[in-house]
Amino acid sequence: MKITLITVGKIKEKYLRDAIAEYSKRLSRYCKLEIIEVADEKTPDQASETVEDSIRSKEGERILKYIREDMYVITLEIGGSMLSSEEFARKIETLGIQGKSSIVFVIGGSIGLGKEVLKRSDYALSFSKMTFPHQLMRVILLEQVYRGYRIITGEPYHK
Repeated sequence: MKITLITVGKIKEKYLRDAIAEYSKRLSRYCKLEIIEVADEKTPDQASETVEDSIRSKEGERILKYIREDMYVITLEIGGSMLSSEEFARKIETLGIQGKSSIVFVIGGSIGLGKEVLKRSDYALSFSKMTFPHQLMRVILLEQVYRGYRIITGEPYHK
């Protein structure tokens, strides 16, 4: 299976880049992983809803360029479904059984995802009602994908 992360913005902090590299290496045993970073737009302080919509739309266009028709798209959204690690593993496994060979996870920028991306989403996933920095979310997502593959293969994993 191919797992693609499409994310808005670059990772600046070395400790986050190191964690992403570590989970990418671990995941190479289980799947083909690709991480695509699209440019983020500068959001002015106290931006109006219209300006924020425009920013989300521009970032959304960049995201959608990388999404093919045959990809199963999971967007990370605060209002999405919350799953346990076991349920998340079953979701990945079930998609594979259903013949989905390419799963795309989309992490938006600091003000979220645009309507066009949300419309293309096949599944909205939430990790918490809390808000996390989108750079840190990349690490959390990769760790959970790794944990999911360990669960799927019946390998031990810290609980």
